[in-house]
Formats: sequence, C-alpha cells, structure tokens
Amino acid sequence: MNANDISEISAWLTTQGLKGIDEMDIVNGFCQRARAAGMRLDRGLALIDTLHPVYEGRAFQWDSKEPVKTAFEYGPTNEGVSAENWERSSFHHMRENNGNEIRRRLGFGDPLDFFTLDTLQASGHKDYIAMIHRFAQDSHIGDMDCFYSHWTTMDEDGFRDEDIAALRQLVPVLALAIKAGSLTRVSRTIAEVYLGEDAAKQVLEGRISRGKAERISAVLWFSDLQNYTRISDNLPPDEIIPFLNDYADAVISSIHEAGGNVLKLIGDGTLAIFKAEEREDACARALLAEQSLREKLKGLNEQRQQQSRPVTEVYLGLHIGDVFYGNIGSSDRLDFTVIGPAVNEVSRIASMCRFVDRSVIMSSQFVAAAPPPRNSEVVSIGRYALRGVKRAQELFTLMPLEKAE
Repeated sequence: MNANDISEISAWLTTQGLKGIDEMDIVNGFCQRARAAGMRLDRGLALIDTLHPVYEGRAFQWDSKEPVKTAFEYGPTNEGVSAENWERSSFHHMRENNGNEIRRRLGFGDPLDFFTLDTLQASGHKDYIAMIHRFAQDSHIGDMDCFYSHWTTMDEDGFRDEDIAALRQLVPVLALAIKAGSLTRVSRTIAEVYLGEDAAKQVLEGRISRGKAERISAVLWFSDLQNYTRISDNLPPDEIIPFLNDYADAVISSIHEAGGNVLKLIGDGTLAIFKAEEREDACARALLAEQSLREKLKGLNEQRQQQSRPVTEVYLGLHIGDVFYGNIGSSDRLDFTVIGPAVNEVSRIASMCRFVDRSVIMSSQFVAAAPPPRNSEVVSIGRYALRGVKRAQELFTLMPLEKAE
C-alpha cells in the first residue's frame, strides 16, 4: 500500500462520512479497499458507544472469509458475563493504562492475554493490533468518548510495517466517519425517545421555530392509572419507578405497535395521537391499541401478583378532533405537542372512567368515526357535563360481546 492508496482511501472515508452513509457500509468499504490496495487484512472490528435507553453501543465486524458483514448492538458492559469479558479485553487494558495501541503477534509466541485472542489464534489469525482513538472531552455524548477497533491478519508473516503504518494513518479517518454517522443516529434516538417518532421526525427536519404548528385532525388518546395516588403512597420509594415503568411500557408499546405517537408522559398519564388519511383508519388503530393494552395488562398483572407486587388497570379516554400540532413554549424551551379544546376534552373524558367504573370511555365524535370494534360492542353510558367543557356530551364504553344482553 503506497501513499497514493492511503490518500484515496482517506478521501473515500471523508466523502462517506459527509454523506452520512451507514456505519457498517463504511467499515465494509474501508476493509475491502485496504485489502485491494495490498494490506494483509483478514478481519476488522470497530466499536463505538452510543446514547440509547437499552444499548450501550454498536459494533461492526468485517471478515474476508464471510460474505455477510455484521453490525450489532451491545448491552451494558458493567454487569454479568459482559463485564467479565470487557475487563479481559485489550480495550479495557488500554483505557485503564491510558494506552492507544496494543499489538500481539499471535503466531509468533506473544502472550494470549486478552479476551478472544485464543479464539483468533485457533482460527488461524497470526497478528493482532487494537487501537483506541479518543474524542475531546467536550465532544463526549453519554459514553461515546472514543472509537475502538482491532485488526487481524492470517498471513504467515503477520502484518508488515507498512500495513501498521497505513492503519495508523487511516483508522483515525475511519473513526471520524463512523462518529459522524453515530451522532446522526444518537440525535434521532434522543428525539424519538423524548418526543415520539412523528414529532422527532418533524423536529429533525427543521421544524423548531416557536409557534410553528399545523392544524390536523387526529384521534386523541389520554390514559392514566387506576388508584395511582393510593398505590404510590403505600409503595416503598424504590418501587414507585419500577411500578410506573411496567405499566408505561404496556401503554406505550401498545400505542406504538398500532401506529400511534406518544407525545407526553405526565406522571402516570399518557397523551398520544393517531393520524391517518382516513379518520376511520385512525380510530381503528386506537381501538387496536386498546385491545392490545388489555391483553398486555392481563399478563403483566398476573406476573406482578405472583411476585406479590401491587397491580392496577389503565383508564382510557378516546376522542377525535382538530388540534394544533407543533412547537409551543419560549424562545429557548419548546415542547412539540398538540393543543386545542379537544386535548382538554379527552383528558376530561378519561377522568370520567373512575366515576362510572369503566376502563375505557369514548366520545360520540370518536364513535361516529370509528369502525365496529372487534369482540366488543359500543354502549352509551349517558350524557355528562365535563369540567371545563361548555356542553354536556354523550359518552360511550366498550362491552364484551359475550356479556351483552
């Protein structure tokens, strides 16, 4: 590999990073180009931590013998077997000793003193080099503070000096390209986790100006937990968050699986919307989410009862109406949400559940637009004056067909 090859690969990496190409494609292209230019490269592994509620980071593995290139997420490395493997790794050793590079000539008697080195040697790899490229402290996001990589060859003579020199020049450029793609992914993850998928998409497309909102027709979902105040008052402090998380997971996953968007978590309450080209489709999605939620709650409550932990049910209000959907707030603190009378009305509808002892209540507007629900019939529960709403409204609930008279 000569200087021209290094320059061309470096330029290619820069271009891919600027384009925001998928990280696995970048690693794959880098390894193929390095090998085509004469580098004795047979395997490459790149890792970068991320900011995600479930995963600690992502890994990208290339192997000259494998046609399928592998990208995968990894979980926390501070517990269980993962912690043991991490502490035995060359990367952990470099972090603990402020090192940047470790080389082990596996086929020439060097010690197999790090995790996976024995496996690599057994599969025919002769030379191994691991690197860490650190990011400046003020550019850290979560645990994304460096780029890890290791490189191996199966060549009987191991890496040549020019191979090592080329890796030292090119891997920092690779790290920058991977970091660019990872930062885009992190931005999207943070936005989706805290704003919801649809709101995140709009914010990332540039809709961040205060007061910028559109008028939409949407199905509105507002739910909260039955007897939450009483239950939380009697729970040990360290049990309150797990309790909320269990039930929030059931609610949110049901909404997302049916194509809805969660906009706000308010204590034990959840505000969500369902949008569709046809109002009937949006109503059908909300009813599907409601049915899924009841099934999830049944399993969750059985599990918690077996553990002698408190259980509850979810009160749900469903409504449909025109709302303003966009940015509301101050110049330096915005919320992407919905506002309008219909939002107030759906929260009032949900609050009626505890007074009429029903788990779901729907407005007459929702019922008029919705298709017949599966396995249930819609039953009027009468007209009610809702607090803060000018006119009394007829409200409806769902009754299982087998219980209908």
